[in-house]
Amino acid sequence: MAKNKTIEVEGNEITIILDKEQEYVSLTDMLKAKDGDFFISDWLRNRNTVEYLGFWKSVYNLNFNYGEFAIIKSQ
Repeated sequence: MAKNKTIEVEGNEITIILDKEQEYVSLTDMLKAKDGDFFISDWLRNRNTVEYLGFWKSVYNLNFNYGEFAIIKSQ
């Protein structure tokens, strides 16, 4: 089961998720600390971000739905 801890960076709390001896930093927390929720939605609309997330999911998700992702990517 994943466990969470937080660190403080420049006065902002950032979540660190510990799962199977791996640490994952919350990008959402980092982005909220920068410019709020608007920045997150803007970042997710960036084509490079979408391509990166698709690549990452294809590597780490054995059930990755390539067809559904192609539709999302084309929009």
